[in-house]
Amino acid sequence: MAPLSSPQKPIPKRLRLKQSLRSLIEFGGGDQVDQDQFQSTTRKLYDGPAGAVLYLASKLSLHDPLVGRIIKTRRFDVTEFRSILDIGSGAGQILGHLLRETHPEARLVACDLSHQMLKRARTRMDSARPNYLSADLTMLPFQDESFDCVTCGWVLEYVADPKHGLSEIYRVLQPGGSLFLLATEDKFSGMLNSRTWKCRTYNRVELQQAFEESGLPWKEQHWFTPIHQFLKLGGIIVEATKPVEPASNLSQSS
Repeated sequence: MAPLSSPQKPIPKRLRLKQSLRSLIEFGGGDQVDQDQFQSTTRKLYDGPAGAVLYLASKLSLHDPLVGRIIKTRRFDVTEFRSILDIGSGAGQILGHLLRETHPEARLVACDLSHQMLKRARTRMDSARPNYLSADLTMLPFQDESFDCVTCGWVLEYVADPKHGLSEIYRVLQPGGSLFLLATEDKFSGMLNSRTWKCRTYNRVELQQAFEESGLPWKEQHWFTPIHQFLKLGGIIVEATKPVEPASNLSQSS
């Protein structure tokens, strides 16, 4: 006789409510179209009026100054890096702070899917130091191990499968290199943000698993302030490190 299948556990009421809210509030386009369509929609959004007000929105929401505080106080210390890729540079939410806090001879590369956002960033930064180029997170135009640091603010939400973006970041990072990433969490405020900016949200546990499967284990979780940490607000802010291969493995592969 074939073994009886174990009964499925009922979904907790709290989780059912959360799933219902997500279906009503959160933008669902990222799951309903393929990646090319998703990126086309994203590019049009940020090339247009929404992208034009993003810089102001980052100031009003305090995202810009709060990110700056993390970098300035060296909770994520950028002074040690000499080659940094900032993905999604359009509003300058991270790039502006990198210009101020990194070593003056550090190489800075700013990329964004939207050409128009890059033009806005170049104007706002008013600096010849960064190199600007349009690039897709899932197909970065850089050689392997090109950077010792990657920063990525609110970009992974525009990738249908996070591992497609994380694997590219892993590829361009040097062994021992660091990733500083911010993403929208599947909290109520994140769902509203998702509807406004036509992006997806992430569950913290599932995103951590995607990082691990991509070879980028979390080193530390950051919070904007102790209040954000207490209330579990502000989204997902993580620092990850690409592991350094053991010397034995390096010798075997050479």
